[in-house]
Amino acid sequence: MSGASPPLDLPKSVKRDVALARYSTVKSGGAAQLFARVGDTQQLVALLVWAQEHSIAVSVLGSGSNLLIADEGVEGLVLKLDRELARVQIDDSHVVCGAGARLPAVAARTAREGLSGIEFGVNIPGTVGGAVRMNAGAYGGALAQILEWVDVATAAGVDRRNVGDLAMGYRNSNLGTGEIVAEVSFALTPASPERIKATIAEMRASRRQAQPGGIKTFGSTFKNPGQAAVEGEANDDPENAAQTAGQLLDRAGCRGLQIGGARFSPQHSNFVENTGEATTADVVALMAEGRRRVLERFGIALEPEVQLLGPVHFPW
Repeated sequence: MSGASPPLDLPKSVKRDVALARYSTVKSGGAAQLFARVGDTQQLVALLVWAQEHSIAVSVLGSGSNLLIADEGVEGLVLKLDRELARVQIDDSHVVCGAGARLPAVAARTAREGLSGIEFGVNIPGTVGGAVRMNAGAYGGALAQILEWVDVATAAGVDRRNVGDLAMGYRNSNLGTGEIVAEVSFALTPASPERIKATIAEMRASRRQAQPGGIKTFGSTFKNPGQAAVEGEANDDPENAAQTAGQLLDRAGCRGLQIGGARFSPQHSNFVENTGEATTADVVALMAEGRRRVLERFGIALEPEVQLLGPVHFPW
């Protein structure tokens, strides 16, 4: 579903030429050709059917916290999930969330209810749907550990998939183009609300100390290499393989490095900051230089963790 001009008559909820930079935490990027807020699954499927009938590409905008939007804008229909698709319902130890719910809010709500397992979500400023798609995680926790099922919407309807159907790995799943997370269920564990809240407070304090806040940035720029991939073969240097992306960037001299209005944070080298009027092109150029330096010095090819919306292309 791509490349077609939108029809003159649009569904009532669909707007033309909506600026998207304000929906991204790094505050860069152009406008959506078409944009709609979607409040329930029925409306979501109806818009997917309409888009398919008119050969219009569809993408979803979450909280914009781990997102680069193309400077040229985004062709097709961009959806923002809210209302019923952002609600949180608790039934015993099961938590059913609309994909548009923000993960920190889910973590705080379940803490008050005495449910443990998603505390790490307080430090992931994204939506549930985006977090499921990329198996987001922090502080040793990941969505795959607590996920029960996912309702996936397409133009054909809604399909419920168990966590085992999603092939969830490090920062990825098998959810494809045209498959939109609508609702998910988490299985949590009853625990003391006071203990859970204390854990969340510690995580928040740790994030404030280690990562930049209150500025225009997104989450981690590159994935941690794990078994670091070198061009052609595995890395044989255990010291390098044990390093996080931030540590490798730091050792490669990237802390505070700036191109245009984008720079690697002086506080954490794996975070890119918009120092003023950075474009997405500035961010991409900075990422390319950081990746080049790490590859040249350590033989490790860092992979982007940030998600892309529109024609954003990495030069490697």
